[in-house]
Amino acid sequence: MTSVSAVSLFARQQPRQNRGNLAADITWAASKQTALTVRLLVDRDRVDNAYRAYGYFRWVDDRLDGDGLSAAERMAFVERQCALVERCYRGDWPQTVREEERLLVELIRSDRTPDSGLRSYIYHMMAVMAFDADRRGRLVSEVELNHYTNWLAIAVTEALHYFIGHDDGSPQNHLRYMAATGAHITHMLRDTLEDAEAGYINLPRETIDAGRIDPTNTGNSVYRAWVMGRVEAARACFRAGRAYLAQVKNLRCRLAGYAYIARFEGVLDAIEREGYRLRTDYPERKSVMAGLRMGWSTLSQAANLQYPVMAVRRLSAVEG
Repeated sequence: MTSVSAVSLFARQQPRQNRGNLAADITWAASKQTALTVRLLVDRDRVDNAYRAYGYFRWVDDRLDGDGLSAAERMAFVERQCALVERCYRGDWPQTVREEERLLVELIRSDRTPDSGLRSYIYHMMAVMAFDADRRGRLVSEVELNHYTNWLAIAVTEALHYFIGHDDGSPQNHLRYMAATGAHITHMLRDTLEDAEAGYINLPRETIDAGRIDPTNTGNSVYRAWVMGRVEAARACFRAGRAYLAQVKNLRCRLAGYAYIARFEGVLDAIEREGYRLRTDYPERKSVMAGLRMGWSTLSQAANLQYPVMAVRRLSAVEG
């Protein structure tokens, strides 16, 4: 178990350690929690690739979210990235690519196992990127958004097991993607208003049409009812996700999974406290107190397996 002082020391040293490492630099700038997770929990022989995996798709996402590309240019950009994936997996290694694209090339070059978790991560994340490029500026259906969440959940979960405790294996059951599904539901709620300003509407077209609501009017009763339903769905996913994590053999993988859940549950708490009215930002999730609560929740769940194991049995009894 890593001490608080060790984590603090790493946080102070990280920018210097990452100097000249593009993937680690992108990761550190985008998400300190992800950078710490990679540095402290990822299997030693896969740390560099974990940085590459996050850094590359963070770069792609930022390019698509920026205002510098037209709709046609966004689609051309994501099509280029999809073609690059296919080319590399055929063993046709390009000689001239952008520095950020080189991260993807090196990542795929390391993947020598057919149907690996890494390949699943790359393909599903690329599907997420393509959908984001296509949906900007238009309303999308509930079915489309469900596919979007499913692709993201598969990508995140397969990456988790590929990079952390890969030699220990992982359970293959109906609970496998639930934690990441709950996280994405919460992520979409958290960013709903910010995304709307950028042209991404996170409410299904059916909900908007049926309630005749403005996607930015968070006080609307129909809007709030939809938010409440999504919060309840995320809570149920997290309960199932904890039950799944109780079955994961590798302690580091369980820690990462519980931390992932705890990171988003604070957002759900805030949404509930405010009567299911969304706001543009949730800065309290980054506070020291929130970090301490998340750390305590993560460590207590990973150390005491009695509750999660009982949750598995209860869930199985209900669903059976």
